[in-house]
Amino acid sequence: MSVLTRDEAQTRAGLLDVHRYTIELDLTTGDEVFDSRTLIRFSARADGDTFVEIRPAELRSVTLDGQPLDPEALDGNRLPLKNLTAGEHELRVHAHMRYSRTGEGMHRFTDPTDGETYVYTQLFLDDVQRVYAAFDQPDLKAVFELSVKAPRGWTVLANGVTEHTGDGLWKAAPTPLISTYLVAVAAGPWHSVRTEHRGLPFGLHCRRSLAPYLDTDADELLDVTRACFDRYHEKFDEPYPFDSYDQAFVPEFNAGAMENPGLVTFRDEFVYRSAVTDTERQTRAMVVAHEMAHMWFGDLVTLTWWDDIWLNESFAEYMGYQTLTEATRFTDTWTDFGVNRKAWGYDADQRPSTHPVAPEAVDDTASALLNFDGISYAKGASALRQLVTWLGEKDFLAGINTHFARHKFANATLADFIDSLAGATDRDVHAWADAWLRTTGVDTLSPHLAPGENGTCALTVDRAGSRPHRIAAGLYDRDLGDDGGHLLLRERLHLDLPQTGAHPIGKRPALLLLNDGDLSYAKVRFDPESFETVRKDLSGLPEPLTRAVVWNALRDAVRDGELAPTAYLETARAHLPLETDLAIVQGLLAFAATYITDRYVTPEERPAALATLSELCRDLMRRTEDGDHPGLRLIAVRHRIDAAAHPDTIAAWLADGTVPGGPELDPELRWRVLARLAVLGATDEAAIAAELERDPSATGQEGAARCRAALPEPDAKAKAWQAMFATDELSNYLFAATAEGFWQPEQADLVREYVPRYYEDAVAVAARRGPAIAVAAGRAFPAHAVDAENLRLGEQCLSDADPIPALRRKLADQLDDLARALRVRQGREIQGG
Repeated sequence: MSVLTRDEAQTRAGLLDVHRYTIELDLTTGDEVFDSRTLIRFSARADGDTFVEIRPAELRSVTLDGQPLDPEALDGNRLPLKNLTAGEHELRVHAHMRYSRTGEGMHRFTDPTDGETYVYTQLFLDDVQRVYAAFDQPDLKAVFELSVKAPRGWTVLANGVTEHTGDGLWKAAPTPLISTYLVAVAAGPWHSVRTEHRGLPFGLHCRRSLAPYLDTDADELLDVTRACFDRYHEKFDEPYPFDSYDQAFVPEFNAGAMENPGLVTFRDEFVYRSAVTDTERQTRAMVVAHEMAHMWFGDLVTLTWWDDIWLNESFAEYMGYQTLTEATRFTDTWTDFGVNRKAWGYDADQRPSTHPVAPEAVDDTASALLNFDGISYAKGASALRQLVTWLGEKDFLAGINTHFARHKFANATLADFIDSLAGATDRDVHAWADAWLRTTGVDTLSPHLAPGENGTCALTVDRAGSRPHRIAAGLYDRDLGDDGGHLLLRERLHLDLPQTGAHPIGKRPALLLLNDGDLSYAKVRFDPESFETVRKDLSGLPEPLTRAVVWNALRDAVRDGELAPTAYLETARAHLPLETDLAIVQGLLAFAATYITDRYVTPEERPAALATLSELCRDLMRRTEDGDHPGLRLIAVRHRIDAAAHPDTIAAWLADGTVPGGPELDPELRWRVLARLAVLGATDEAAIAAELERDPSATGQEGAARCRAALPEPDAKAKAWQAMFATDELSNYLFAATAEGFWQPEQADLVREYVPRYYEDAVAVAARRGPAIAVAAGRAFPAHAVDAENLRLGEQCLSDADPIPALRRKLADQLDDLARALRVRQGREIQGG
């Protein structure tokens, strides 16, 4: 498939004005293809040639201004339109289009629970062409009129309000001007919960088999939706620009959600079948708030070209967390952002694939697709949070509202955005943007305390990096009236970096914490006395966000080779059992399990590390036996299962259907236990089949695939490998589940032969099946094999095998993480020697 270049898009935008699409889809033509008819009304500003994009199973007919064009002229995904004359034109395209099993284009899914079928579109970034013919670029906005023929008993959802006119035909209200990639359809026998708010229809939709779970959470979801909707109308002058607000929870969705105007699609894991923590509910609420922010920033005002995708995502990310804090019961969202989301940005920004938040070199759509990462989301949101700290929220919102007023139902660039902000303040926003948005990497801030008279000292902050920062420095003293290790906040100093001189702080504090409050984006270090305080008294810090900043600093120190992984585990062992914030516990245990025990410690050290993790989880479980902290207990149970070195305890839980003292094992926990038993060789195919009969849902199918791939048997590994790489039958979700089960540190010898095979087979399957499976194949990387040979094989693959861009990026990042793990191990060997 030809990718669209920026130059081609600019040329076409200079030639064409696109007015209206009339799209007719027929979803009753079988299981493999659907019928797509598109009428595009457009005008040419001058005589010239151009092209329209479509990726059909079969191109049936094309007419331009009533004259037939040869379908054989289709070149890949491009149909040439030659000798256009200046003036109005009508293009009609009729094609048969193929359903997807990878979450791209028109995805089709049959629910194994009840046999019902559902389809939905995911057209971002250039998958419009899999559904209808289009001038597929974001700055050729148009009105869209959509009609869909669907099977009897189905409901069709779209960007506008839909009406069933009879005989399975549904018509959607015409949209305002929107970009091609924002068109959305979701069709099937949905279970729906409908209401109205401020005169607009609101709806929640999911598969029928999930109906009881959606109904349980409908009030919470609608309360969050209404609260965010009202809060955005307090912040933004422009009213919500579409005629309805539907939220559809759809199966096998590749992203967290998609901001289709009037019809936001979410992965249906957000309809909880099993127990979840309040932090997970907060995450779901944040995604609701994030996608709603896109209705203004992304849909009402849309990027001109994909180099500004960060504007969409960073803005929605920032507004999602901030608005949730302001408008809902989830008032501590920035702790979760700091300890979980922000680490994603820090990690991405230290890899060779890093890029500026606002990159200039996005020459084509394939390059653009690679920038949906921790930089565009987490770093960008952190930069905007720093901007609001520096600018003030009043001026920030004034600039945003100017931006909406100037560019509504149109497109805008970074320059337009900065100009709108600059008009609301006397500060030099352009210089700020150059320093924060056009540069790469993470600044590191280190404190130095110089002694003064009478036991006082002065603070100087060394900055390794180039960005200006407005931060708080927290000064904490020990509570002399308490022997429990509590720390008291003496003062938060507000500093602008670079400093003009040392800042007097009085007597030396027990702990000096830079970036207290987490208002900037930087790694922070400790002075020696503060580091000792952290090791002894971290859990005595009064605020969760402060503790999150400290834990992030320790995480960075491990990754940078300045703190031994075992020392991090010991600190967690000492302080995490006393932690009350769910996001911190969840984030730290995830880092410890994913990186510390599985990558950073040696195979010889791993049993002891797992034992420490298990002991930590046991401590948390003992602390929560009274039932007052179900979220903490659930997190501890999950991680104790995953860290189990012997099967007896967790096998007894599975047999009894409960953990002593709770919780009862719901489907998620049952599959989690069975997966760990599979890794340990303590279950078999018969037990997996029995569990699947007990839970035949889509989640159950994934659980069974994960367990089967995890069995420590050569035949099981061969079958899993065949399913992933030799056939193209697995959906995106089943591919991912199989990959999650396949590689296990406990089975390194068994899967050793597959490590070199991985590179050749991943390149081949990515080339055959496209970007979504390429990303899944990249995540299927043998990360457990922390050795020089795996690194050599991967670097050779990048050099010689020419993987498609989506896989190349994933492999490059995985190999950088592998090289970091090797450095962490080697650094410890050197220190030990």
